[in-house]
Amino acid sequence: MSKIINNNSDFLLLYEAINCNPNGDPDQENKPRMDYDTKTNLVTDVRVKRYIRDYLKSKGTEIFVDMEGNSKVSVDTKLKAVIERSLADNDFIKTVFKEKPEYLKVYEEVFEKNNNDVSKVLKDLTDKKFKHKEANYFLLEYLIREKFVDIRMFGGAFAVAGFTHSYTGAIQLNWGYSLNKVELIDSNSIVTIMNDDSSTFGKDYRLYYSLLAFNGTVNRNAAQTTGLTDEDLQIFREAIWSSISAMPTRSKLNQYPKLYLEIIYNEGYNNGYFGDLRSYVSVQPKEGLDYKQVRSFKDLFLDASRLTKLISKNLDIIKEVVVRRSADVEFPDSF
Repeated sequence: MSKIINNNSDFLLLYEAINCNPNGDPDQENKPRMDYDTKTNLVTDVRVKRYIRDYLKSKGTEIFVDMEGNSKVSVDTKLKAVIERSLADNDFIKTVFKEKPEYLKVYEEVFEKNNNDVSKVLKDLTDKKFKHKEANYFLLEYLIREKFVDIRMFGGAFAVAGFTHSYTGAIQLNWGYSLNKVELIDSNSIVTIMNDDSSTFGKDYRLYYSLLAFNGTVNRNAAQTTGLTDEDLQIFREAIWSSISAMPTRSKLNQYPKLYLEIIYNEGYNNGYFGDLRSYVSVQPKEGLDYKQVRSFKDLFLDASRLTKLISKNLDIIKEVVVRRSADVEFPDSF
């Protein structure tokens, strides 16, 4: 059985976006999200998490933040559906409470009272008057630890009566921003924009080239609650690298990972020991080019020398450095 992670780590992700819209802003006619003062491109953490979830789902992994059947549903509606399916599987419920016979007895009494009608059982379990919420919380924790890797990774907040609980994700990443100034493509193309069950017409906004950088953390203390394991972390590393290019849509085509770096600290060291890892890398257009002329990675000079020096000088506090890079990125494969 894979063990719950026991070390904190910080990670850096770089990926490129070419002639596309990395993350549309619904408040700006779905234009690429921008910091107009610095002319940099922005992408939310939610967008990256969606890539990862969709990738995991495509590989047959069950995720929680997903549609229920063919319908988009709220987190609470999804949780109710998951719990109801669990209650309908008597063998599963016995497995859940195998080490907690007192909780199993509580549930069996509720089933007996309601003549094994699952919908009525759920109604009782979510009633404010239900006195054994600790059994509900045990079931919720079991579902997260055994079934939903995306909650183990990113956490979640549930507001279903009887199951109200908030889990801080062991893996956190903030909004990404482009290391280079970006130039939007001037386009008058009209496209159909889908919004749930309706559609509207809008312009096809894109940018020429963006090298996006994200900083993130993996926290051992949060992992004790969500149950994030070493195996889960390996799954995350593969997913964050592969998902961005593996799930292309019309507006997201031509996005490719460039560098994933994770610094795993020795025990006793907290996240953020070196601060935001993005502060140790920079890019400049190559000689003779203006930022408006940048169209590909080869038009930029990526300077990661400060980051490599930082790692090399602090190997005594680092347990391991995980590196994955594209062929055109110059960065050490090991330290």
